[in-house]
Amino acid sequence: MSASINERRQNTNQMIEELLEERRQVWSLYCAIGGMKPFTVEQPLESKIQEFCQLLIDYISLGHFGIYQRIIDGSERRRKVLEVAEEVYPRIAEATDVAVDFNDKYETLSGDELRTHLANDLSKLGEELAMRIELEDQLISTMIA
Repeated sequence: MSASINERRQNTNQMIEELLEERRQVWSLYCAIGGMKPFTVEQPLESKIQEFCQLLIDYISLGHFGIYQRIIDGSERRRKVLEVAEEVYPRIAEATDVAVDFNDKYETLSGDELRTHLANDLSKLGEELAMRIELEDQLISTMIA
């Protein structure tokens, strides 16, 4: 038996709420880490970066395996949502790649290795996250309309 339109919409709205909450947590921790500049050995940077990487991957995964997967697998039937998704998804995918690369680089680094390129890499990641957020908001506003 297929889910009713109301059930599907309710599930979509719940996924969107979860995504927005995870996004808020990621951005909050991103800002906290950014506020630690200049990065010195006295700061608890390793634990903050590890926590940030975990949140970042959770957020990216929820977007991909939740909202975007619904569109990719054909569960989304609204034409306007599909049109917006087609337009924004390639750029969201690029931002996702940058986030995954950041995670892969920093999830296990410590000491001087961690601090060497962190400011530049955080800056690049921040730009990509800001772009992703803008594009996600376009898609979300279409989905909840």
